[in-house]
Amino acid sequence: MSTQIALPRFARIGAGALDEIGSVVDQLGLHRPILVTDKYLVSTGAADRILDILRAAGKEPLLFDGTVPDPTTDSLEDGLRAVTAHNADSVIGFGGGSPMDTAKALAVLSANGGEMRSYKAPHVYTGKALPIIAVPTTAGSGSEATQFTVISDSASDEKMLCPGLSFLPIAAIVDFELTISMPPRLTADTGVDALTHAIEAYVSRKANPFSDGLALAAIRTIGKNIRTAYADGEDRTAREAMMIASTQAGMAFSNASVALVHGMSRPIGAHFHVAHGLSNAMLLPAITRFSVKGAESRYADCARAYGVASESTSDVTAAQFLVDALTELCHDLKVPTPLAYGIDRGKWDNLIPLMARQALESGSPGNNPVVPTASEIETLYAEVYE
Repeated sequence: MSTQIALPRFARIGAGALDEIGSVVDQLGLHRPILVTDKYLVSTGAADRILDILRAAGKEPLLFDGTVPDPTTDSLEDGLRAVTAHNADSVIGFGGGSPMDTAKALAVLSANGGEMRSYKAPHVYTGKALPIIAVPTTAGSGSEATQFTVISDSASDEKMLCPGLSFLPIAAIVDFELTISMPPRLTADTGVDALTHAIEAYVSRKANPFSDGLALAAIRTIGKNIRTAYADGEDRTAREAMMIASTQAGMAFSNASVALVHGMSRPIGAHFHVAHGLSNAMLLPAITRFSVKGAESRYADCARAYGVASESTSDVTAAQFLVDALTELCHDLKVPTPLAYGIDRGKWDNLIPLMARQALESGSPGNNPVVPTASEIETLYAEVYE
């Protein structure tokens, strides 16, 4: 049986890659891009830097800085009007996962119309879309290399996973220098997010030899560098390694899918406005512990790549070493529990049945080595709270 693999047409990777964005847009034959970013990146001058480069290349860009954390269907409306008014022929997503998710949604909705909920899984969209160029500023989401976007439904608070080739960027610019200013908390959360992508891609029921190599490479690199990047954001070697690993993990899960951690993470983000990487980190040790019995040899491979087991370590022992290592990592990176984060216990408990249903409906838990029931997901939500 063959495996379908989808990747950006090309990428520019390395220090100073951002300076080449004008030539990238030119190479693609595009002229009127809309730069989709957030107000923080405008305040730092980074957005103006891109606009200046594009204008110097003879392009006519427009800035849209109205993206919000965990973008919603309501937050897309101003962006859609901007795309139409500018007669944009392309969309540049510049920032972390939220600006890139927004850019992907705008690229599809502006070209094809409809409502965002009509694009959510299990529907897979491969129709009309504006070309997307992705420029990540965090080493975590891997969105620059994935055929997914995640948008919350403003009416229901459901965090919708929307898949399909039309959401895949045509080009990516991966410049680790953009991550050097990331604070420790963001470095930790996005780093664990990338690690989660890699582990889930490797243990997913949709894993394949192509995604396996990328996933293990990312796990190996993250294991060696995440604590250094967290402790010393100026360490260029660690920053570059984490950025490359994030893109590799994105390519891996885009072609193998994620699993239970992500299925349970999205409702936490939607209902409690917890950043995606952090909600993954809150869940990763417990969900791994729950799942190892379904794929001990695969989790053991992850442990060996991460550096906590050797080839001579039995699979059962190595898999347990991975659970212990992930627990230790989240402790070292000061990942809070939902309780420590400040989430009200009563609200959490009341929403558990809804979150469990939304997790299952996303389809991601079906890729997990142990496919959970709704009751088991509810138990896991109760366990991770404190």
